[in-house]
Amino acid sequence: MSEDFAAAETLLQEHAELETLMSDPAVLSDQQRARKVGRRYAELGQIVAAYRRWSTAHDDLEAARELAEDPDFAAEIPGLEEEEAAASEHLKRLLVPRDPDDASDVILEVKAGEGGDESALFAADLARMYLRYAEQRGWSSQVLSETYSDLGGYKDVSIAFRTRGNVAPEDGVWASLKYEGGVHRVQRVPVTESQGRIHTSAAGVLVMPEVEDAGEIEIHENDLRIDVYRSSGPGGQSVNTTDSAVRITHLPTGVVVSMQNEKSQLQNREAGLRVLKSRLAQLRKEEAEAAASEQRRSQVRTVDRSERIRTYNFPENRIADHRTGYKSYNLDQVLGGALGPVIQSAIEMDEAERLKAVGEK
Repeated sequence: MSEDFAAAETLLQEHAELETLMSDPAVLSDQQRARKVGRRYAELGQIVAAYRRWSTAHDDLEAARELAEDPDFAAEIPGLEEEEAAASEHLKRLLVPRDPDDASDVILEVKAGEGGDESALFAADLARMYLRYAEQRGWSSQVLSETYSDLGGYKDVSIAFRTRGNVAPEDGVWASLKYEGGVHRVQRVPVTESQGRIHTSAAGVLVMPEVEDAGEIEIHENDLRIDVYRSSGPGGQSVNTTDSAVRITHLPTGVVVSMQNEKSQLQNREAGLRVLKSRLAQLRKEEAEAAASEQRRSQVRTVDRSERIRTYNFPENRIADHRTGYKSYNLDQVLGGALGPVIQSAIEMDEAERLKAVGEK
């Protein structure tokens, strides 16, 4: 085994152990553990396949070099060298440490910001964009809570996105949507503008990996203040005759979560705790990164909501990502869910930074 790929040996062994675990009745009976084992197995599966491809190419090249006195074998060497180099590069990229949350599901929140009603309408545009993108990716989605503005936009909305079954990390929801966290700016003529002037407003997006392990974030009942109130719809109209909406305040941190979409207090409370756990986990992650001596710049970027990450210019049908330099003139298609190329530019930037960081060590 090449010294460059000695680290792969441990991963190959772990993959074999996970394969055994996946048929263990104790694992199969524990849905949460089975999902975790399955995700890790899928993650390592592509490394195993890449290693085998490189190993075969490497062995074929060595054999051809040993038999190079034969013109037929000598003629094969240039092609085998290219094949081995490509397989080696692919394996190196896979061995660069990934974000451990990449395969995780996500809770995404969109909040209206500067711009009043126009901002709320833009927040609704963003929410639809993510829902349509998720549909194209084959993910499931669930609107956990929504607060409407007078014109039918969103003051805020929380949506859970999940993959169907176990997927490789690069196909996970967090692997794509983590780059969406930040301030999204829109430039267009508002529906309320009679003079046809272009206004600029903004909406904020917060993306959090959903907490799956119940023991990962422990919430004490005494740390919560729970208020109930009546659900409301667009324009503040009452949509429920009972006080089923729930507002949960986590007293130690001041984090507040409101839920009103479900029909009962209990259901809204459960949904609120689901979001609260993910927010607290994200808060803990941010604090740990801030305290670390070597922060991963890509991660800091994904969770900083104060950073303007993207501009949506309607008059020019233009979308521009300020972090990656990506720009295109198909804004209508992007808002229709064609978000892939925009996200891919962030993935490529992040990958380049991770490769650079490994090379500097």
